[in-house]
Amino acid sequence: MSFHHVALATPDLSATHDFYTTAMGFSLAKIVVNPTPEGGWAKHVFYDTDDGFGASGGMIAFWELHGDYPEVRGAMSTSVGLPDWVNHLAFTAADEGHFEVALKRWLDAGHESVEIDHGFCRSIYTSDPNGTLVEWCLDTRPLNEADRRRAEEAIGDPSPEFDEPPLGFKAHTP
Repeated sequence: MSFHHVALATPDLSATHDFYTTAMGFSLAKIVVNPTPEGGWAKHVFYDTDDGFGASGGMIAFWELHGDYPEVRGAMSTSVGLPDWVNHLAFTAADEGHFEVALKRWLDAGHESVEIDHGFCRSIYTSDPNGTLVEWCLDTRPLNEADRRRAEEAIGDPSPEFDEPPLGFKAHTP
């Protein structure tokens, strides 16, 4: 079962809208504008994550808050003192063609990207205008019983064995 949507606050709805429609290829699906319980108001903006390749996992939504709220620092990781790779958004690339189109879309929109081969999937990463790391992930093999056994062994182990590092790293610039 997929998510219906993930919702995040944004300090700049215009830049966020441009990134998720232009660089990601998502379509604006819905906006809800209402008062908030605290006496302000908000726009809740929904984007369909199907960028035309049938790999939709639902929607992503953003809040533009108006009222007596703290400053929105939209970077999911760095705003709380973590490296940007910790909390991130990963979207499914349906196939190799989709993966290449997604990378081209980012480069054409002026976004640098890093590509990593994780062995079981390949990923490209860039940052959205809020400072959140965004990923397109292409599965390169199905997960199997050995993967599940390894997960079961390592999850409760306070000193697990390290896995092999990623197989490859490549930077892409516009």
